[in-house]
Amino acid sequence: MKQTPVTVVTGFLGSGKTTLISGVLGDTPDRRLAVLVNEFGEKNVDGEILRSEQLGHCEILDLEGGLIAYSQDDAFIPTLRELQRRRHRFDHVLIETSGLAVPTAVYVVLQSEEFAADFVLDATIAVVDTPLLLGGDFEAGTQGSEDAPSRAAVQALFDAQLEHADVVVLNKIDALNEYDLLRAEGDVRARAPRVRFMELAYGAKLDPQLTLGLHLHELDAGTHHHGPVRGVPGEESLPLEAQHLLDGHSHGDLGAHLHSMNTHVHFHVHDTGWQSFLLSTDTPQDPQRLPVILADIARKFPVLRAKGFAHINAGQTLTVQAVRTRVDSELREQAVPRSELVFIGYHINRKKVIQVLSGATGSTWE
Repeated sequence: MKQTPVTVVTGFLGSGKTTLISGVLGDTPDRRLAVLVNEFGEKNVDGEILRSEQLGHCEILDLEGGLIAYSQDDAFIPTLRELQRRRHRFDHVLIETSGLAVPTAVYVVLQSEEFAADFVLDATIAVVDTPLLLGGDFEAGTQGSEDAPSRAAVQALFDAQLEHADVVVLNKIDALNEYDLLRAEGDVRARAPRVRFMELAYGAKLDPQLTLGLHLHELDAGTHHHGPVRGVPGEESLPLEAQHLLDGHSHGDLGAHLHSMNTHVHFHVHDTGWQSFLLSTDTPQDPQRLPVILADIARKFPVLRAKGFAHINAGQTLTVQAVRTRVDSELREQAVPRSELVFIGYHINRKKVIQVLSGATGSTWE
């Protein structure tokens, strides 16, 4: 039986990985897909969002509580074994890593003796929050400044994710002009010159043909790549505005870019500053005020990501997705018994966040 292709989707906190994956799943009803969703936190919000789409051709599997394939993870390998036993039922596997993960640990598992004959890495896709990139949010701060440790940790992790990507997707670009996109591409190329392809996600949508079935890591790939792509790597890459000149096929020095065991570094073992906690309350929330309050909390504390579901009334739930002070929310006609919000940041103080959140909402969060 032919190896089952695996696509790894990486990207920093709040880059939009889940939304892009949701779009790809919806646009590929003819493919049987298994999707493994990992989150750094106590609750898998992204898995619940994907399941709410009710896509019958997809199986969504949650991998909670840490970073998949790292030493403290005890879920990834058993889940992969289960897929291995049933892989005749799937055409493709997608793995959405935590926003705080570097995908090298996944590569090591896929290349291991136990799984190498049955799974093959198709491509690694890194999703970028382009406005944050252009705003300098992934740049280290001034040495000695109060936020310098947090900014340095963010830049190191962001750069490591790009370094191991085959494809970089510039996301959240609808309000950006051509000059902004060229600046963003130049920044990515400077950080990670070995990235093969750059893609643009207008309306948080990607063409599935530019996402699945790229065959970038097959040993017999040689120097030919037959997947539809927008650019070729290196100095000869066409700028974004000139990519219409390609006919959908790129040829050149695109041999398999194998990620060796030497690239497997447990990036987070020595940095315990990344923290996550879940807060919940039984009190109904105000759908207008809660997003404002969460933005204010991100201004007061180093909260880089907040997401979850807020109970509004017996029949309505507010889905919340916050990246720093930018908060997106959607009122849905569904019921949840209580509000649950996950906060992720660098050296964030749980007690202080609880104090501000409880006081501002008039609720008891714990």
